Amino acid sequence: MVGEAADGSSSKITAMIRKRELGFSSPSTFTRCFSASQETVKRINLHGLLNGHRGCVNTLEFNSTGHLLLSGSDDRQVIFWDWATATKQLSYSSGHSGNIFQTQIMPFTDDRTIVTSSADGQVRLGHVLENGQVDTKRLAKHQGRVHSLAVEPGSPYILYSCGEDGFVQHFDLRSKYVTKLLSTSSFTKNKDVGLNAIVIDPRNPNYFALGGSDEFVRIYDTRKCQVDTKTKSVTPMNTFCPQHLIKTNHVHITGLAYSNTSEIVATYNDELIYLFEKNMGLGPSPLSISPEFLQGLENPKVYSGHRNAQTVKGVSFFGPNDDYIMSGSDCGHIFIWNKKKAKLVRLMVGDRRIVNQLKPHPHMPIFATCGLEKSVKIWAPSGVTNDPLPSNLDKIMESNRQGREDHSGSHVMLTPDVVMHILRLQRRQPLAFSGREDENNGDADLLGFLDSEDSSDEEGNSRECNVS
Repeated sequence: MVGEAADGSSSKITAMIRKRELGFSSPSTFTRCFSASQETVKRINLHGLLNGHRGCVNTLEFNSTGHLLLSGSDDRQVIFWDWATATKQLSYSSGHSGNIFQTQIMPFTDDRTIVTSSADGQVRLGHVLENGQVDTKRLAKHQGRVHSLAVEPGSPYILYSCGEDGFVQHFDLRSKYVTKLLSTSSFTKNKDVGLNAIVIDPRNPNYFALGGSDEFVRIYDTRKCQVDTKTKSVTPMNTFCPQHLIKTNHVHITGLAYSNTSEIVATYNDELIYLFEKNMGLGPSPLSISPEFLQGLENPKVYSGHRNAQTVKGVSFFGPNDDYIMSGSDCGHIFIWNKKKAKLVRLMVGDRRIVNQLKPHPHMPIFATCGLEKSVKIWAPSGVTNDPLPSNLDKIMESNRQGREDHSGSHVMLTPDVVMHILRLQRRQPLAFSGREDENNGDADLLGFLDSEDSSDEEGNSRECNVS
């Protein structure tokens, strides 16, 4: 069967190439068809490793042309890579005092203006000088960790940050001042919603989506961010949530992504991934809508099999027409689903422990990943045809499902400080049994963090990765 599948995929790719050579399809059409082909996705394999960080890598970003890759790490270093040759082009110290969670390259700045955010609550600006040195300065500070930045498409000046303090801040790099645009409040309790993700609608940059410590994706219009004097918050323009998660208090959103057609994909902590279309909105007040209205709504597509419990994971679209959805998992695998069919089409090992972030190349069927290892991995189509789904697929997915169900029975909300204290105790526990044979050397701990060789505190605190 594997041989037959290989022959079938080869014939389809050969047919596409023949049509291009005979002039029946333009180069651009061929490129899009080839990149979107499921046969191409099945041929994606590990292309290369980028080694240079001394801590977990938490964020990845390709430049606009796709020939450079930017990474940020727990070691507080920012690195520009020529990923094709696996070489460093530039490395600099960000100036952060905590782990870097997000890096962004400002458009139309010749890749010389970089913005970073961190566990220290800072948003910082780096500017690459002509001599190759980098000047850094603080732009603003949140009261809590800053997981996400969003740059206005096509603007070299405008960006937004969101933090665990529930605030969204607006930056115009031409100005010395920063605007606290809004704060988010729970629909059920008089408390702020800590934010993990902010993304801008590529079709209308006035709209942006937020996800954080409750079950709702919130959509805002920057032109209508009027603060309510009573609640000190801004009412969203629209909200999205799977119906069975409404009024639950044990889930939160760790990552969001917009497609080029304004679909929103959201990944939930220890739940599943959901794709929302515009007609699935619950309106600005989701708890006040009638049961009849809910029954009339179309349900979002669901993508399952992975597990998102131990770290703050992202989610991404992949393909020239956003044909696929990608996610990492606590089991160390990369999951790729066909978007329309919500069917798993590719599963491969991406990290010895956990895959956190996946960043697609802007023009080619290539993507980069990072997790709890110190390296960045580049994935690209190759001439090797593998079985797209491993023989132990059912076992992997069942283990992830069982983990979710076991965890759902007893949800305990822990602060980041408590979580990190637990992690430190776990790492020290093997030292108390030094006489015992290390049967699990190289395997994940209970919460899947680094082995001893990765536990150095030389640069930053590489023991404290991006934990949800």
